[in-house]
Amino acid sequence: MSSQINTDLLAKIETSTLCLYFKYLNNRRKREIFYYKRLKELRNIMKQNALDTYFQPIIQLDSGDTIGYEALNRPAITDLFPNTESFYEFVGKSNQVFLFECFCRNLSLKRFKDRLHRNEHPKNTLLFLNIHPHVLLDSHYQSGETLQILTELGIKPSQVVFELTEKSAVTDFTLFEKVLSNYRSQGFRIAIDDVGSGYNSLKSLVYLKPEFIKLDRSLIQNIDKNLEQQQLVKLIIDYAKRSSSETIAEGIERKEEFDFVRQQGVHYGQGYAIGKPQEELRLGRIPHVCCES
Repeated sequence: MSSQINTDLLAKIETSTLCLYFKYLNNRRKREIFYYKRLKELRNIMKQNALDTYFQPIIQLDSGDTIGYEALNRPAITDLFPNTESFYEFVGKSNQVFLFECFCRNLSLKRFKDRLHRNEHPKNTLLFLNIHPHVLLDSHYQSGETLQILTELGIKPSQVVFELTEKSAVTDFTLFEKVLSNYRSQGFRIAIDDVGSGYNSLKSLVYLKPEFIKLDRSLIQNIDKNLEQQQLVKLIIDYAKRSSSETIAEGIERKEEFDFVRQQGVHYGQGYAIGKPQEELRLGRIPHVCCES
């Protein structure tokens, strides 16, 4: 009797294990199908230039003059990519990162030049391009293709700022510093994005010595009410002064935030209170009333 019970138990275990295995295979197949559907959609987006490009103004806090724009490329909302975050998360995990970065660079530059023609802006207006750090390390990206595109469009390298984000961590700072020196020798400038959001961005300041330090929106939101945020921002501003970097406060959505960072000596600002991302190049403004998001 005991032997029969053990046999039945083993049979149930084997059946259960087999069911779990087939369930695992089925789920893996579904994930793979979903991945390749997304990959096909990404390739179609690049083939058809199916991204909308928006430009958010960056102004000098003292004068209110618009010194440049950050280019933001956004896909259409679909079942495969229900929001922008899921789209860029997929790109980062795919094998299309380099091709997509080159695609976005070219698209942003061409549309920036087109918008400059439609609107009267100074010839030295800056364009901030979000770049994955690993792409700058790629030998193909350093081949001079960017300079060639700029020459064709009539844009000077000094107008282009490569914006490196904390979300794409730099690991080999010595190598990366050499790569950035090459770009700087051609006239390009560097901005570190999301500063204050994590350890790596602070470490990047020391090693990479960026021309622009972009203070993360998490530091700027309600900074007029938060002593801890104020202390950290003051430390970064002091470091920027010592290293000859210029600071940009991101995510300014209230006049009180604008007033505080301006009083502290932050050079430039960006955010909904200054100007929302738009397809045309719209000048930013100094907020005169509270502007909640």
